Amino acid sequence: MSLQLRLYLLVGLMLGILYLIILAVGTALGASGFFIYAIIAVALVFLQYLIGPSLVSLIMRIKYVTEQQEPELHGIVAELAQEAKIPKPKVGIAEQAIPNAFAFGRTQGDARICVTRGILNKLNKDELKAVLGHEITHIKSRDMLFITILSVLPMICYYGAMTLLWSGSMTGGQRRQGGTNILPFIGLGMLVLYFITNLLVLYGSRIREYFADKGSVTLGNQPRYLATALYKIAYASARVPKEEARRVEGMKAFFISDPSQSLNEIRELKEIDADMSGAIDISELQALRTKTVKLSFADKMMEVFSTHPNMLKRIKQLSTYT
Repeated sequence: MSLQLRLYLLVGLMLGILYLIILAVGTALGASGFFIYAIIAVALVFLQYLIGPSLVSLIMRIKYVTEQQEPELHGIVAELAQEAKIPKPKVGIAEQAIPNAFAFGRTQGDARICVTRGILNKLNKDELKAVLGHEITHIKSRDMLFITILSVLPMICYYGAMTLLWSGSMTGGQRRQGGTNILPFIGLGMLVLYFITNLLVLYGSRIREYFADKGSVTLGNQPRYLATALYKIAYASARVPKEEARRVEGMKAFFISDPSQSLNEIRELKEIDADMSGAIDISELQALRTKTVKLSFADKMMEVFSTHPNMLKRIKQLSTYT
């Protein structure tokens, strides 16, 4: 199934769940009660949308750089933005040892691309360009806004559940014939939906990573360069002090890879690097293309609760673009 079709189906499923929520909460509290909490959830996401870029810049301690300060970095971003037919994003560097890159912003015109000092020290130009092509694709497809919109639904479920549970316990709620209080049951159902919709948002996040990988290749980057970059990022992330990794834990959904999974990832990726060169070449990608990736139950569950795809599956997908 194509990545784009999966995204469309996910949006349709989320809209279907929203319709069920409206029916359930509308029955229990009345339409006005539901819309009050829906408005609160939307308002919180809108606030996040407004101040999000400033918060990211503050948390990651980003310093925006000029073309004179970082000519090569600006040149790569400008070339990729022109190829993608989008405005050139603002370029920043975070003085962090952990190697990673990310894109953020409200619109294409407001977009920013940031790299850490760690990734600049680890990747060559072709690998860095492949990573930045991934980030440019996030901006081109506007999937940052897509994930923000999807994130509204779990918030609605959470606030609806809390309201119904409190209403049921404090006031006795609406009762059916026979005196059964239905509000707590609907509230518990909403909590289950909160859990399910969170998983769906994580699934959407993983799809967008696959989509951005493919976009980097579409922009002219060879799959082996992106595969090698992901390999190097995982290897270097595993060696970063835990204290530094914890400082950026809340940002990992923005990153090109999840630093918290790096130890597990390098164990898997060593199987691809047959000649132990520290890079994944064309022959190794082609060999992976013919193999079946089998994950343990633990790895499958880890992926379900992750913002990023399993790295071995991700590079296997890259191998299909060679």
